[in-house]
Amino acid sequence: MLLVAYLLDANDNNNDMGALAHENGYYAVRTDEEVYGKGAKFAIPEADEDLFEHLGRKAMAIQYLKDPLMAKLTEHEQTQLYDDIELPLTYVLADMEATGITVDANTLLEMRSKLTERLAELEQTIYQQAGHEFNVQSPKQLGVVLFEEMGYTPIKKTKTGYSTSVEVLEQMGDVPLVASILAYRQIAKIQSTYVEGLLRVIHGSDSKVHTRYLQTLTQTGRLSSVDPNLQNIPVRIEEGRRIRKAFVPREKGWRILSADYSQIELRVLAHITGDKHLQEAFINGEDIHAATARRIFGIGPDETVDGNIRRQAKAVNFGIVYGISDFGLAKNIGVSRKQAKQIIDTYFEQYPGVKTWSEEIIAAAREQGYVETIAHRRRYLPDIKAKNFNLRSFAERTAMNSPIQGSAADIIKIAMINMEKALRDAGLQAKMLLQVHDELIFEAPESELPILHELVPRVMDSAMQLDVPLIVASHEGETWYDAK
Repeated sequence: MLLVAYLLDANDNNNDMGALAHENGYYAVRTDEEVYGKGAKFAIPEADEDLFEHLGRKAMAIQYLKDPLMAKLTEHEQTQLYDDIELPLTYVLADMEATGITVDANTLLEMRSKLTERLAELEQTIYQQAGHEFNVQSPKQLGVVLFEEMGYTPIKKTKTGYSTSVEVLEQMGDVPLVASILAYRQIAKIQSTYVEGLLRVIHGSDSKVHTRYLQTLTQTGRLSSVDPNLQNIPVRIEEGRRIRKAFVPREKGWRILSADYSQIELRVLAHITGDKHLQEAFINGEDIHAATARRIFGIGPDETVDGNIRRQAKAVNFGIVYGISDFGLAKNIGVSRKQAKQIIDTYFEQYPGVKTWSEEIIAAAREQGYVETIAHRRRYLPDIKAKNFNLRSFAERTAMNSPIQGSAADIIKIAMINMEKALRDAGLQAKMLLQVHDELIFEAPESELPILHELVPRVMDSAMQLDVPLIVASHEGETWYDAK
């Protein structure tokens, strides 16, 4: 019933049977917080009868809630979403969680040693640049060094002094000390959150980590991962990417295989907007970012699209998916706000189907109060008519993004269900281990890899029929890092 409640309204969802029952007029059950406590005070009742009574009352609440909530699901045309996607997915996720993924502690210990050395080197560099030693991890002391001793203009103040947040430091431009501090913080984050964090949760019995997937947390339908979060391992800097070297197959003679969708959100955008130019680019197998660069920057078909222009076009493509403003785009690609507005206007001229759809989806959201994915996953938008400009603008951007991101989430969930069945039907030893948004991670004996390189992309790219092809690439390696 908690899964049903999540589908009915992802905004109003606290994952508590007692609270859900109270919302629906059934008060014969207490909330989990009332019974178990919260946070540090969480505890299972000492008296067995108290625990059993609570569990029994939750079971009675499920019986009470079943008919009215399932009726609402039918009214929302979401029974297929529940029966064919979310409910079967629970079994797939349970199997993945139980299987876990092997982590080589020795690799992490080597990383710890190297990162500790790197942090020590950066500390010495920072002391030289500042002219004296100070606590590098103290924002207050750093603020004094930068804005009082070195005389840089403060950008923002907090209750405790000068702000030295990443956002503030990045606005300071080419300051050697700032660059060193930002590098130090990145390395320290990788060290504490990922190296030390993973070492703490490796199970001694099987040398694995067993993440938990939260199926009813995000408002878009995406899965999230906790204890530990394996969906958020840094990939933008090499030290972060190397964390994946510690993720290995369970035994010798096995390999890690990674398969991921190529530009799935942009392909979903092409499908749901029906834009002919966007669809043609994907159907013809064009580089979509180069194609967009040609259209918005007026580059001829025989001219080369250089890397910088392509990067700008890529920022525009993905920015449109997230309903980016001219201010946001200007900041992202380093142009004036006026230029950014011109780029966005040109994009919509070149892809008129996207412009029409964006106007229609926002209008529909105002009328209905929600938007939907291809599979009828709803996202309610209570601020879509807000008088406050910022609240209303955010709701409008969400109205554009949720059908795209949510549909992409639906597609990979279907792929996971189909993939589990395909592996079982083929009698393979291969196991699906992780889902990282658009990517699925497997382990398999080397003898099965030729089969998997054909099977996995075929199952994933046929998860949902779109007006443009879904493209999946698979790679293998001795570690997750190498399987790219």
